Amino acid sequence: MKGEALNRLPSTGIFSFLDVHFAGLMTRLNHEDAPELGLAAALVSSTTRQGHICLDLRELGGKQLESDAEAFQCPNVTDWCRKLRASRVVGCPDEFKPLILDRESRLYLYRYWKYQEELAGAIRSRIAGPQAEAPKDILRDQLERLFPSTGEGAVDWQKVAAFAAVWNSFCVISGGPGTGKTTTVARILALLLEQTPADKLRIALTAPTGKAAARLQEAIKGAKETLQCPEWVRQAIPETASTIHRLLGAIRGSPYFRHNADNPLPVDVVVVDEASMVDLALMSKLLQALPRQARVILLGDKDQLASVEAGAVLGDICETGERAFFSRDFAEALQDICGCKLDNQLLFGAASKKPKDCIIQLQKSYRFTDESGIGQLSQAVRAGDADGAMAVVKSGTYQGISWHEIQSGSSLNKAVRDQIASGFSGYFQAVERLRRSPGGADSTAMQEVFDWFEQFRILCAVREGFTGVAALNSLVEHIFEEQHLLAGGQKWYVGRPILIGRNDYNLHLFNGDVGIFLPDIFSGTDFRVFFPGQEGKFRAFHPLRLPDHETVYAMTVHKSQGSEFTDVMFVLPDRDVPVLTRELVYTAITRAKEKVSLWGSERIFRTAISRSTTRMSGLSDVLWRSADRE
Repeated sequence: MKGEALNRLPSTGIFSFLDVHFAGLMTRLNHEDAPELGLAAALVSSTTRQGHICLDLRELGGKQLESDAEAFQCPNVTDWCRKLRASRVVGCPDEFKPLILDRESRLYLYRYWKYQEELAGAIRSRIAGPQAEAPKDILRDQLERLFPSTGEGAVDWQKVAAFAAVWNSFCVISGGPGTGKTTTVARILALLLEQTPADKLRIALTAPTGKAAARLQEAIKGAKETLQCPEWVRQAIPETASTIHRLLGAIRGSPYFRHNADNPLPVDVVVVDEASMVDLALMSKLLQALPRQARVILLGDKDQLASVEAGAVLGDICETGERAFFSRDFAEALQDICGCKLDNQLLFGAASKKPKDCIIQLQKSYRFTDESGIGQLSQAVRAGDADGAMAVVKSGTYQGISWHEIQSGSSLNKAVRDQIASGFSGYFQAVERLRRSPGGADSTAMQEVFDWFEQFRILCAVREGFTGVAALNSLVEHIFEEQHLLAGGQKWYVGRPILIGRNDYNLHLFNGDVGIFLPDIFSGTDFRVFFPGQEGKFRAFHPLRLPDHETVYAMTVHKSQGSEFTDVMFVLPDRDVPVLTRELVYTAITRAKEKVSLWGSERIFRTAISRSTTRMSGLSDVLWRSADRE
């Protein structure tokens, strides 16, 4: 697409300036006019920025794309692929060209195709690796001790997950909030340690954000105290978790890490929590940086929002294309060693060549009972059942759930302000007690402030507009200024909570970390932004030293991933926006441990639940269906 043809691509609507620039670059490298190439290049650039891994030409072939400026007719998929394969810049898989077109008519930027291939290869090599070598009698006794029978007769999916983690070198444990993912992995680590001398099993705990790493750390520390295992095993389970970037050794100003395939991490087991938040590039780099024999255990909720960057890795891995997951060999060994008998409907037939014994979905929620409104609502949302979801929120029979109608175009009313004032009242009272403490602030009083702040949070789908993060953060400050708990007009005031938005490896502050501006407990005469540290200690920073940050009474649902709050106020936008999907609603609801109040229009709520996030990717196909074709 040269000259006049290239100029016809609009830089608004469908394409940005970057998309048009990339299309022009590909056309110039091709050395001849090719409108089909220019359109495909602009589209693959655009879709990648939107979080997709590739452009599926089968979905677009023959369709008309419209923007405010102009409409484009896509070629039919057969002609389009033929023209692309004839160009100089489009290659087949394993060729080194800017664009890769696979046999399923998926077009990739080369680097994303490479990330996908490397990740799929790393996973498949571990799945195909040797199975459990521990003597059956010993493994049976260990599993029974760590996962004692409840006598209920139902399959103990936590025990199944533990067996799968021993059976395979790669394992995914997915489950909603309260299903015991971190409790299970603590027991798995104890199981692996008992089979290996403690000084020869190197374990790394990691998560995509600082907040998620801190929560994993706390959960493992609490879970290991209740383990039925020798003391030396309990002591050998690590209590420190890090971000993936920190584990890999981020190089400032570079997309590369110190640890990679040529300089692998010195680990034998890696546990990745909140895996749904990890994008394709980062997950690929992590697995490439692991020794071949290292075990990988991914923890997460496949129904949550996908990563902010390109890819939906956890969802793609769990989307095997089959209802059944387990091979008969796995099922027979599981019954023999664990006493767990799987339903025949969960087993592959004799013709299946590539079983997926590594993916376990935890079924039982220990947090939400059948009478729990949050549990019932999250199930309805996950299933895309808008009628069922509305029945739950409007029934008035479930504790912990409330619905508040906000008409489109209306302003937030007094009820919203009252909810906010009530939700944060305990927090501001704790801040006031600390500020007025005659003996000066201490760590106990500061911990109380942080504990109160985790009790309540406002979650938003969008950043802008009167139902967005910016407006609601300002509203909270205005409410408490009126109550004389804040000094009006000040950027930095006692009690201001902030959210770090960019990793700073020199300060060890990471995207997602929450700090609060408080009196300095060390000097007693100054103010600093405090962040929770190791072993109940706090770290203090002058505000001018902080990386990018923002006030955080309200936050986007995306930013809330990896966090939990006692009480959540979820404010829907006053109009439909593309980001509103059932995954976003599900993620918002399940951030609440006890109470969630929903504020919005029923029409918008129903629309969100009816729409599911779809990210174009070939990872699931490469992992499972391509393997079945071999």
